[in-house]
Amino acid sequence: MVTRITSTQLARNLSDILNRARYKGESFVIERNGEPIATVEPPPRQGITLEELTALIADLPPCDDKFAADLETARSILRDTETPQWPN
Repeated sequence: MVTRITSTQLARNLSDILNRARYKGESFVIERNGEPIATVEPPPRQGITLEELTALIADLPPCDDKFAADLETARSILRDTETPQWPN
């Protein structure tokens, strides 16, 4: 839902408006003299929830026997590689 507020209301309640946008997902159209001049919206969503990650992992196909062998090969290569030293 979009709430229409005046620029004066925004100025007087800026912290509250920003918190409502961020934490409650509310959107606001800021008006001056009845004309829309700006919007305040929640930020774009970043990342995923643990539940979403769990669902994604559950949808993956099972690993085959070759996967374990590939992991062991990668581990042996990494064990045999020297860690580079930073120059002095």
